[in-house]
Amino acid sequence: IGLREVLDENYLQYRLRSAEYLGAGLLKHGIPIINPPGGHGVYINAKKLLPHIRPQNFPGQSLACRLYLEGGIRACEIGTLMFGRRDANGKFLAAPMELVRLAMPRRVYTQSHIDYVIEVLGHIARNTKSITGLDVVEAPVVLAHFTAKLKPAEAVRTSTGTKARRHKVAQL
Repeated sequence: IGLREVLDENYLQYRLRSAEYLGAGLLKHGIPIINPPGGHGVYINAKKLLPHIRPQNFPGQSLACRLYLEGGIRACEIGTLMFGRRDANGKFLAAPMELVRLAMPRRVYTQSHIDYVIEVLGHIARNTKSITGLDVVEAPVVLAHFTAKLKPAEAVRTSTGTKARRHKVAQL
């Protein structure tokens, strides 16, 4: 049934329209996405949404974690945690993009599920300053994004007594 279904024009139109609906809902909340949305999901531009988080502290993964903590929504970071690395001299090289993928597997989500995702992300977008970067606790050299252990970037007191985030350079 799967192969026949994915070749059905009406089904394909429904899939595309669902992704467009999600993308439009996110844009209404000021959430930057990669346009146009694809038939399989929507990509959020975490670099633009969270400009206060340096690449070394994984804005994409920070957003993916916040999505899960706020709404139980699973998403995939496609950014520096996945593609960042160090050159031969040990200099940190960030990924060119910081994306969060909201996949839409077939036959899983209803419009109310999509509305819920839009609602949760709208709340997150109104509170982006509360999202901190992440520091690496441990990570393997190869495929770090699968098994890395992360923690929130540490808050430290500045000389004026205000809190600031100390951003450690990730050891990938």
